[in-house]
Amino acid sequence: MTTVINFKADKKIKTQAQKIAEAMGLNLSDVLNIYLRGFVKKKELYISLNENESSPSDELFKAVKEAKKEYESGKMKKFKSIDNLITHLEQI
Repeated sequence: MTTVINFKADKKIKTQAQKIAEAMGLNLSDVLNIYLRGFVKKKELYISLNENESSPSDELFKAVKEAKKEYESGKMKKFKSIDNLITHLEQI
């Protein structure tokens, strides 16, 4: 069963997050579900006050581009839902 969570976010941050998620083959709902599952599982909250750390590095952008190419080429395993992805990750 799923439920809806409404919260306010800075419009610029939301737009940037959506673009990054899309580049990874995800939607914003998938990303937030991944974070929430990690929060529940680990009972930890990661907060950084380092402004430089919040900016994705060139290395991260390169990795995302490579992953996108791999995804588009059909070499990457695809999942029909976030639950299927999490089940797969828990099995490896």
